[in-house]
Amino acid sequence: MKAKKLLSIVLAFMLVLPLAACRQNQETPSDEGNESNDKLVSNVFQGESTGKFGPFKVEVTLENSEIKDIDVVESSESGFTEPVIAELTKQMIDTNSTDADSISGATLTSFAFINSVKDAVEKSGASLAAKEAPAETEKPEDTDTEIVIIGSGGAGLTSAIEATNSGAKVIVVEKNGFMGGNTNYATGGMNAAGTKYQEAKGINDTPELFYEDTMKGGHNLNNPDLLRTLTENSAETLYWLESLGADLSEVGISGGQSVNRLHKAPEGMPVGTHLMNVFGKQVKELGIDVRLNTKAVEILSEGNKVTGIQVETKNGDSYNINAKAVILASGGFGANPEMVVKYKPELEGFGTTNQPGATGDSFPMIEKLDISLTDMEQIQTHPTVVPKINEMITEGIRGDGAILVNHAGERFINELETRDVVSEAILSQENSTAFLVLDKQVYDKASTYAKYKDQGLLKEADTLTELAELMKVDPDKLEKTVNSYNEHVKAKSDTDFGRTSLDLELNTAPYYAVEISPAIHHTMGGVTINTKAHVLNNSGEPVEGLFAAGEVTGGVHGGNRIGGNAVADITIFGRTAGANAAASVK
Repeated sequence: MKAKKLLSIVLAFMLVLPLAACRQNQETPSDEGNESNDKLVSNVFQGESTGKFGPFKVEVTLENSEIKDIDVVESSESGFTEPVIAELTKQMIDTNSTDADSISGATLTSFAFINSVKDAVEKSGASLAAKEAPAETEKPEDTDTEIVIIGSGGAGLTSAIEATNSGAKVIVVEKNGFMGGNTNYATGGMNAAGTKYQEAKGINDTPELFYEDTMKGGHNLNNPDLLRTLTENSAETLYWLESLGADLSEVGISGGQSVNRLHKAPEGMPVGTHLMNVFGKQVKELGIDVRLNTKAVEILSEGNKVTGIQVETKNGDSYNINAKAVILASGGFGANPEMVVKYKPELEGFGTTNQPGATGDSFPMIEKLDISLTDMEQIQTHPTVVPKINEMITEGIRGDGAILVNHAGERFINELETRDVVSEAILSQENSTAFLVLDKQVYDKASTYAKYKDQGLLKEADTLTELAELMKVDPDKLEKTVNSYNEHVKAKSDTDFGRTSLDLELNTAPYYAVEISPAIHHTMGGVTINTKAHVLNNSGEPVEGLFAAGEVTGGVHGGNRIGGNAVADITIFGRTAGANAAASVK
């Protein structure tokens, strides 16, 4: 009897134990669960990463584990990336997540920003609860303006500024998430003849000499009327840019020029970065309507008259911008491999220095208007581009004193020949590559060169022997080559290759080198225009209300563009297009 009673007690106790455990699991969560669910973080945290040009740091403000603000506290990135950072910031705050999409054309900056924010959030220990971004409920509606401009690079913004100052109502559309296009990549400077800065340095230059140099450089294929418009308006346009806030007072030289006429930005700053800063301020001050992430998909027309454009937003919504005039400033097609090969098959497989948006979008849109095209097969390669990564080394570095040597450690060309000649010479070398070699004196001439070093592009050594070892060339031959070049500089006569710009001996450590090879750089062909920037059809008649400027046009550069003439082209013909479009709508 006692045994039965004891067994009952044991059985009852065994039944109670799991019930108690179950109740405890239901009513008392573990400490680990409490820590992960209840830790809401509020503070400011710093994160860092590496951008295209160096360190990138942000401060992320969290309130109850939600992203409330992101501030960039250190960055060496180009100014054109500001809208990119603003867009990524909005994405992250709206979704409370660091999983943002990088923006095409600014991929390295996008990754630097995203990774910096991720670093800050990881340091905070916060667990972010992702949320859905608010849906865009408003559908865009058709709108009216006087002038609509396709493209927000140098040509488009110059047109917009000139047209606005002429009293016209303007809308600019840009398919990318930022302004600038290929202008963001311009490094050297702007060619202008007969300027006060040349005169102050005793440089005797005239528009006529500028014309002769450019016609020769373009293999006499340039349209003479367009070229005279370029050369005769270069100095006045430079002064106009300065009236907007630009500083192009430093004068240097690039390939294909008989005198120093390359007007550069302060302290060797890339000219495109400098001008886009100026244009960006003008856009704000003048209140110009620039619509980013807005792609032109069709030019609206009635017969031989344009009436506006149809655009598409990044969400796929489309609407019409009705206008009395349209300005094409959409750039060239150097980043469209199929189009490049169509017109110049021998360039198949080449890299490109162009921004990803340079895909020739305007050309399919103009077909129904029977637009005349000029020099479409004329496609230029830039001789000094870092292979595989397609990072361009500015032509200005050769103008400042760098030399080219091959894998035998020997010079093989006048470094200041035109781009096509230098490109062909490099392609004939071993591995179709060569090296730019410079010393500290050249390196110190422009801030751009320090950025190349920060990017890891330049090899650096204290002696030529050590540099040769890094380059994997014969040290004795490299030293002999540099010594021979220095003798040419002393004598002011390059008896080997006829280089005339001989300002600096390469004799000051440290020494630098970078391996380079040609890549697709500029498409000289495009729509046919007259000196009023009016687009012509195949009958030679102007298409009513249609204007164009910049790399989308053909005829200005002929068979080869001289370095420094792109900035002259986009600003001179940009102003021309803006002024004449404004006059046409009144």
